Amino acid sequence: MSATTTHEAIPLFDALAAAAEDQIVFDLPGIEERYETLRRELPGVAVRFAMKACPVDEVLTRLAGRGCGVDAASPHEMEQALRAGIPARRMHYGNTVKSDRDIADAHRLGMRDFATDSLEDVTALARHAPGARVFCRLATTGEGALWGLSNKFGCSPEDAVAVLSAARELGLVPAGLSVHVGSQQMTAEAWRDAFDRIADVAHALARRGIPLDHVNLGGGLPALGYRDKHGRALDPPLDKIFAVIREGMARLGEIPGHRLGYVVEPGRYLIADHGAIRAHVSRLAARRSPDGERQYWLYLSCGKFNGLYEMDQVQYRLVFPSHRGAESVPAVVAGPTCDSDDAFSHEDGLVPVPKALASGDPVWVLSCGAYATSYMTRGFNGFRPLPYTWIDGGDT
Repeated sequence: MSATTTHEAIPLFDALAAAAEDQIVFDLPGIEERYETLRRELPGVAVRFAMKACPVDEVLTRLAGRGCGVDAASPHEMEQALRAGIPARRMHYGNTVKSDRDIADAHRLGMRDFATDSLEDVTALARHAPGARVFCRLATTGEGALWGLSNKFGCSPEDAVAVLSAARELGLVPAGLSVHVGSQQMTAEAWRDAFDRIADVAHALARRGIPLDHVNLGGGLPALGYRDKHGRALDPPLDKIFAVIREGMARLGEIPGHRLGYVVEPGRYLIADHGAIRAHVSRLAARRSPDGERQYWLYLSCGKFNGLYEMDQVQYRLVFPSHRGAESVPAVVAGPTCDSDDAFSHEDGLVPVPKALASGDPVWVLSCGAYATSYMTRGFNGFRPLPYTWIDGGDT
């Protein structure tokens, strides 16, 4: 965490300042603006919000009004999206891990596009979602991402050809291919490598007479406001990333035998920088470590189990509205629970914080809109989940 701000956080500040209690605030106009930026950068690409990043009704409804769809990971997410006004035709079942019952429930809800990555899953889809469209997820290395996502999902190019061939034989529609380059992907090269994998499989499928109608580019588009574990600003090369994606789509369009449309599944890119938490100081304390070194610890009212789950990989930006410009000390930042994992790595994650902080002082945690609500526990150690509110055109 660091005590800096950006222009993107400014619309949230009035709401954070007005909050008397701890809560999460979402900037709905800011989320809309980020969505429209994505549409301009990738014209013609269908956007399916990865709703796991922020399963908040008001966010879903706002995006639905802009024509956005969702990437759903379960029938329960589909039901929530339907209630928020997103029709089934703008959804897909993006989870390759699903039971027979989940498949049948999704099909009953109107789901017709299903991700897959194994022959066993394709067989189950043919049984419980007859005639469905399937797209096969290719494995990627995840290199260059904060969260690689490279083990649990996806298959080899050879397996993808076998999976989609089996889908056709079982009466399903082998509709597409998908990738995920890792969450908070910091390199453009990851997308270039992904397009190479897709192209190889697309050529192989064309030779088998299996035409595809779309490619799902998955998630991975990065948020802009994070700091790394050392407190250094992350600076994702978004312009280069978008250029590589556009070039890759043009290259795939030259492969004969397919007429491809494109889908992208952003999560944190849309949400992270437009959500913030109004928290407070539990305690700033100084104590000596086992080697005798004096060290400051800043304990916040929220942490890994109630809003800041991703503190294993990032430092969230902090603002101390009552102590602007004050003398600072380097501190380990930790949450309030009786769990040693509820803290940044104190080997390399010291954060400058005001030396005069007192219990109860407000703290604003910026760029934490993604996964703040979805990873929150029901009340670990008795610390309740944070409520949320939102900015709607300047009003909360």
